[in-house]
Amino acid sequence: MLKWPAIYSELVESIMDTATKDNIKTFLNAPLQELIRQANEVRKQHIGNKLELCSILNARSGLCSEDCKFCAQSARHHSDVPSYPLKDKREIVNAAQKAKDIGAVKFGIVTSGNRLTDKELNVIAQAVSEIKDKIGVAVCASLGALEKSQLTLLKEAGLSRYHHNIETSRRFYPSIVSTHSFDERIKTIKFAKQAGLEVCTGGIIGMGETWQDRIDMACTLKDLDVDSVPLNILISIKGTPLESVTPLSADDAVRTICIFRIILKDKTIKIAAGREAIFKDSQLKAFTAGANGMLIGGYLTVKGANLDADYALIEEIKRIWTE
Repeated sequence: MLKWPAIYSELVESIMDTATKDNIKTFLNAPLQELIRQANEVRKQHIGNKLELCSILNARSGLCSEDCKFCAQSARHHSDVPSYPLKDKREIVNAAQKAKDIGAVKFGIVTSGNRLTDKELNVIAQAVSEIKDKIGVAVCASLGALEKSQLTLLKEAGLSRYHHNIETSRRFYPSIVSTHSFDERIKTIKFAKQAGLEVCTGGIIGMGETWQDRIDMACTLKDLDVDSVPLNILISIKGTPLESVTPLSADDAVRTICIFRIILKDKTIKIAAGREAIFKDSQLKAFTAGANGMLIGGYLTVKGANLDADYALIEEIKRIWTE
């Protein structure tokens, strides 16, 4: 039987061609440092040194009717997060300007809840149009389960990318959400692609799922041919059903990033919530393991690192990538 790393070149080629679940499992037994090296080679070959920086706005917060167990914004849970209606157009546009000012190349408008009213959708479409015309930053949105006609309206207003996570694997999904189905999420993703939008779709790791669930999620994203994959690492929030889940280890998070890079090869893999909490002073490791994107300026309900710390990390990523 071949030993690591002699078996790597054959396995990497096989996975990049087929992404079959059985051969991906082999990587669960790989020495982590060797796996990091191989994932970094895949990144260099298919992505190069492009680092994508995004910033998001929590444009409508809390009071969500859905029961996603990880989410602090569900009205069914008892977390202490602010609740407010949709921000007005001026607030959204101003936030886009701030995102550009801090170095983001993409600005995401995010709303709680699974649906928007027509009035809310029109406010967002007007804001998207003004941001595109006057600020010049690419605009993304995460607005729940929209219909194709609504997504087309946003595309015509200037939206470039739609974000809609699948959250986890099809098998594990009912353990996390019961108020809407995995297939409903897939339908929205397909509508966004049909509307001509790029699609940003990922999920959360560390919710109690198995390694097979993570692999299945990556394979689903490959099949959907999404453009960008945000990986969130669960931050257990008091008042949610997952508040007592043991945090994922940094090494398991890194191994997951490696596997996602090898499966998804040329897609942006973006480290989102949990980056600071899980990796702490070892955040650079994620970006030598295949990640090539990050959120800056904070998250929806959790504060991120200060900008100076993120800027220092960005410079370190660029330095190590060019060595």
